[in-house]
Amino acid sequence: MASFSLKINGKKHQVDVDPSTPILWVLRDHLELTGTKYGCGIAQCGACTIHLNGNATRACQLPISAIGTNEITTIEGLSENADHPLQEAWIEHDVPQCGYCQAGQIMSAASLLKQNPNPSEDEIASAMHGNICRCGTYTRIKKAIQTAAQA
Repeated sequence: MASFSLKINGKKHQVDVDPSTPILWVLRDHLELTGTKYGCGIAQCGACTIHLNGNATRACQLPISAIGTNEITTIEGLSENADHPLQEAWIEHDVPQCGYCQAGQIMSAASLLKQNPNPSEDEIASAMHGNICRCGTYTRIKKAIQTAAQA
């Protein structure tokens, strides 16, 4: 066990865990931030996407020992009242079906819009291709991102 200081969603946290523990399990099991989901466990599906200093990052393969002083944002920290333009656009376009991948999808989209506020369809497709939705809501996801980009 080792002690780690983390800044998550603007708040400081202290956890004592094995240094190899993926940050996903620190968020979910130790800090009860369960919005970030476990999907494939090999950083391929995107369900576990968080922001590390604003950049979309897979949490399931990222050990806590690699976090250092980087700031983490989870879906819970994207907005205080779930009123981020992407969250509102997600509702407007009825994007979620089962909803399991949606937190990761929104976090990837938020990272995209932060880096590119007006992405083209091809840029959206490229940025989102690593997030898998078993329900196949890709068309609605793209429309929601375009709506949020115009907000």
